[in-house]
Amino acid sequence: MKQTDGDAGSTASRRKDAQRNKETLLEAAAAAFVASGVDAPVRDIASRAEVGLGTLYRHFPTRADLIIAVYRHQVEACAEAGPALLESAPTPHDALRQWIDLFVDFLVTKHGLAAVLRSDQSGFEGLHAYFLDRLVPVCTQLLDAASAAGEIRVDISALTLMRGVGNLCIGAETDPDYDARRLAATLVDGLRRTH
Repeated sequence: MKQTDGDAGSTASRRKDAQRNKETLLEAAAAAFVASGVDAPVRDIASRAEVGLGTLYRHFPTRADLIIAVYRHQVEACAEAGPALLESAPTPHDALRQWIDLFVDFLVTKHGLAAVLRSDQSGFEGLHAYFLDRLVPVCTQLLDAASAAGEIRVDISALTLMRGVGNLCIGAETDPDYDARRLAATLVDGLRRTH
């Protein structure tokens, strides 16, 4: 059966709707995970996204599929933010600091995700490698730009900085008053070159 131009247009429209639903579900799931943990009821996630349960299950057949997709979505958002911040921030150091704030938010909001993902060790290792492959180059780019501008010291690698920030975020898991952003900002300010 030959596809008409009208059929092609409606197929493209359905694909756009499906992609929009998927993005909305990922945002809703991330918000639900922050509010209630990774055990948040899927019914609540679908409600937040304003879609039916069938739509949620069509995109993410299992809770693990949803958790992995949220994790990847958040990594991508953080990765894409780096170059955009370098273009829009007043200085490379400001871009680095803003990116570290986003990175802190990502680390703090993924509480519970890592525990669930670690139950599948090979899957967790793959996601951790993906995390490093996507975010270390972005952090390196930001550090290099701030260093080239003479704003920071050059004796720290992106991975070392990211590990330091990650360690500063640990307390946020158990203390609602813990300010991981403030601690990370102190760390980034400590990179400033003293003249």
